[in-house]
Amino acid sequence: MKRRELLRAMATLPLLPLLMRNGAASARDAANVMMAKFHSRVRPGAPGWPLAAQWEQLKRDVGGRLLKLESPFAHCATSPSDSACAEALKHLDNPFALGDNPALTQTSGWADAWTSQPSAYAVAAENTTDVVAAVNFARQHHLRLVVKGGGHSYQGTSDAPDSLLIWPRHMNKVTLHDDFVAQGCVEAPQHAVTIEAGAMWSDAYDAVTTRGGRYVQGGGCTTVGVAGLVQSGGFGSFSKHWGTAAANLLQAEIVTADGKVRIANASTHPDLFWGIKGGGGGSLGVITRLTLRTFELPTMFGGVSGAIKASSDGAFRALIAKAMEFYRSALFNPHWGEQMSFRSNNTLNLSMVFQGLTQPQAEQVWAPFLDWVRADSAYRFAKPVQVLALPARHLWDAEFFRAHAPQLVVADDRTGAPTHHVLWAGDQDQVGWFIHSYQSAWLPAALLQPGQQSRLVDALFAASRQWGFALHFNKGLAGGSADAIERARDTATHPQVLDAFALAICASSGDPAFPGMPNARPELARARREAAAIDKAMDTLRAVAPGAGSYLSESDYFLHDWQQGFWGPHYPKLAAVKHKYDPDGLFFVHHGVGSEAWSADGFTRLA
Repeated sequence: MKRRELLRAMATLPLLPLLMRNGAASARDAANVMMAKFHSRVRPGAPGWPLAAQWEQLKRDVGGRLLKLESPFAHCATSPSDSACAEALKHLDNPFALGDNPALTQTSGWADAWTSQPSAYAVAAENTTDVVAAVNFARQHHLRLVVKGGGHSYQGTSDAPDSLLIWPRHMNKVTLHDDFVAQGCVEAPQHAVTIEAGAMWSDAYDAVTTRGGRYVQGGGCTTVGVAGLVQSGGFGSFSKHWGTAAANLLQAEIVTADGKVRIANASTHPDLFWGIKGGGGGSLGVITRLTLRTFELPTMFGGVSGAIKASSDGAFRALIAKAMEFYRSALFNPHWGEQMSFRSNNTLNLSMVFQGLTQPQAEQVWAPFLDWVRADSAYRFAKPVQVLALPARHLWDAEFFRAHAPQLVVADDRTGAPTHHVLWAGDQDQVGWFIHSYQSAWLPAALLQPGQQSRLVDALFAASRQWGFALHFNKGLAGGSADAIERARDTATHPQVLDAFALAICASSGDPAFPGMPNARPELARARREAAAIDKAMDTLRAVAPGAGSYLSESDYFLHDWQQGFWGPHYPKLAAVKHKYDPDGLFFVHHGVGSEAWSADGFTRLA
């Protein structure tokens, strides 16, 4: 035990008689309880759990914004007509509604890993002072502390039973700057945006692009939390041109484990600043607001979609080879992002986006590949290939899509919902989903070279025999702009991202299965079969990319060597930052920095 911990324990000795009950507890037992508090966190009903009066004091400290949480599905079985249950079921496919309920998460669970369960209490923070009060309360009472922004964590880090939740959903202000200079920094003023911790990317894009006429590098899914994405690294559709969200962070306000409010930037607490740029959310502190650089908009954004089916296995392998050669020669540049997916039914799905090109220019780029497909009877278009473009300012303009392409978006259908709260229709299958398996691996650009391409093609084809997967080209920075790569070099994200042409993602899922939800029966046998197939598919891909890292936000819950997999050579530096700003491990998330010192549930210290 550390010296200061021992002194704190000794200071509690006058309180030992209060721990005795009817003479059954001895002074030695009581002392053990007090000492154990430094090595474990307390749960409801256990010695040391805050008394009702202490919770009431916290409630006063946060202006009444302390919530006692219960799942809206808690009484579905006994009271099917329960209003909370009925309301939650009504909006089960609405990610905005899920996000607005502090007891729910955007993912309902992961087979054999975790299920969504609410915290015991939540501080519905509306300002930094509320966050400070929650952090201090959790530290003083040895509570498990959880932070939930958008609630999208696949790893289950957005909730935990028996914990205190910091929920900044109502801290969602977005402020544009024409001449931002980070505190204490000597640099030229620049365009930027300051975003509070509870904002989603739909809020940011509406303010920055639709109304502000500029671009901010964020995530593809509009309901993802801004702060969480930045801390995980943060890829968007156009990361090859503008870089990662983390690489464009200029400054952050963060509450650290000692309850202090710190400004982190390149000059002030630069080690902490580096750590939150890709070191993972929930490990180093609670971000309350952050400032990101913004960019001039291109004239146009656009997309290419469609599907091509091959008539045989041999034809499909040839299609993969042609697609990879075409990608290397025509798409491996800052204009292009998003993905191609490869299915076991010999289908290649196209879901690409572009920036800085007109629709005729994009059509010209794709013409040779599509002509090759049309010229061979072994292929047919399962879905016609379409090339569409729109003025860049309308990319996240909800009213524009309602008027011109309503089929592409899904709106928050609740009365009084903000009009800019829309979700891409293609993302709706993730709302409340129950994950069966999810893995990722960065593929090095060397595999695109002529001498290596056949190995890549063989691996892609062989993997598709096991399970379908996608290559997310925007989640590898190779082929991108020099500025984007250089900025990403100064982040905690695994350095493999700099040399990767794509992130391979292989996953499967089932219907929402929140505990207590009527007919929520996860198909575990099916999930395990699919997970085994995904293991084989990813093993095939990793065989041509030995030591491939994994993007921490989209990775295997069961990843063994996660320190190396997520951060590679950066992990020792991250661990040092963790020790400096959170030496007692107040902040814990699954496979987060420093989590190896705790049990899997984060309640018992192992080292």
